[in-house]
Amino acid sequence: MSTYEDVLADLLARSHLLSGRELAGLVEDAGRGMGLRGTALYVADLQQIRLVALPQPRGEGHRTLDVDTSLAGLAYRTQRVQRSRDGGTAWLPMIDGVERLGVLMVKAADLDDALLGRSETLAEIAALLVVSKSSHSDLLVEAERSRAMTVQAELLWAFLPPRTIGTADVTSSALLEPAYDIGGDTFDHTLDDRGLHLTVIDSMGHDLASGGAGAAGLAACRATRRSGGSLTDIVTSIDRILDEWFTDRLMTAVVAHLDTSDGRLTWINCGHPPPLLIRHGRVLPQVLAREPDLPLGWGFLVGSPPTEHSERLQPGDRILLYSDGVTDARSPEGDLYGEERLADTVIRATAAGAPAPEALRRLVHGLRRHQGHKLRDDATILLSEWHPGGRGAEVRNRTGEASARPGGG
Repeated sequence: MSTYEDVLADLLARSHLLSGRELAGLVEDAGRGMGLRGTALYVADLQQIRLVALPQPRGEGHRTLDVDTSLAGLAYRTQRVQRSRDGGTAWLPMIDGVERLGVLMVKAADLDDALLGRSETLAEIAALLVVSKSSHSDLLVEAERSRAMTVQAELLWAFLPPRTIGTADVTSSALLEPAYDIGGDTFDHTLDDRGLHLTVIDSMGHDLASGGAGAAGLAACRATRRSGGSLTDIVTSIDRILDEWFTDRLMTAVVAHLDTSDGRLTWINCGHPPPLLIRHGRVLPQVLAREPDLPLGWGFLVGSPPTEHSERLQPGDRILLYSDGVTDARSPEGDLYGEERLADTVIRATAAGAPAPEALRRLVHGLRRHQGHKLRDDATILLSEWHPGGRGAEVRNRTGEASARPGGG
């Protein structure tokens, strides 16, 4: 009889030569070897509205579940295990680091704590396999989409990092809309040996040239940063690329770095809305407001370097970067979304205990409703929190704590 370790070893060994279409069946085989009656893999769609089932080996039809109303959605939103009332079915969040991917459904005649613990490990492995196969499986990419994507949106999404990244000291989460028709907005966040790098870019226009300019700006940012360049070097490089290759395009941007050892935030603002500082559940107005430099694309920075600004954060502080497509959004009646509503939505969600990715998901859904589900401009939102030493245990224990507290539904 195979042991639990044998089942997982076989799962990993078989995964190397299987396609994305075979992934759900591979996980189900492993689950049955562990004593489960059945499993199903669900991934979140691009806008995090639905959870979409991956194809099962016996030809079972696709199912979609609503993120906001289903028990599976509750597991996804809260990043905690949820169990059915009869205890025979559980929904386990699939998370890559701190990035939410979807959920694993498991069923068993007797889903005791030991089997549930093993199922959590299976969900963690399934998440890693989804990420691994997604880089070269259109099936997994298409499962995340509910409609066709424009060429400029396809171009920009190919450049984007995971929506959420983090460590025990810092978490950063971002969202981009309209997801299937994005024009020139883009973002970047990444970890380096000193902390967290952040970039939000808003390229003028809403066409393929805008998408190309945004992608080129992001590439210039990364090439300069990875060569040891400073924030000033990064924005100067973007400015030069635009001036040389995209002569009719201007771009606003905030490029920033957070030193996670001491909380020092350094940033450059080129014609962009200023970052917002959220501390103790409220926005501190104007704390990060500085006189911005000119937008990028005119080639002025070669002779006149931009200004680097700096502010020391406190543990628990959150930084909110956004494009003007968020605050300038208007309802069909002409009501402006505004900075106050933006900050209030984030504060209310986080005060209710929602993690940063869920706070942004709610914000973007509210923004779409505000505009009658017809966004007229690109909207980018990036929320970063400095929590030195404060989240590692929470992330490690998240599913374990939830397992002992079954959910209803």
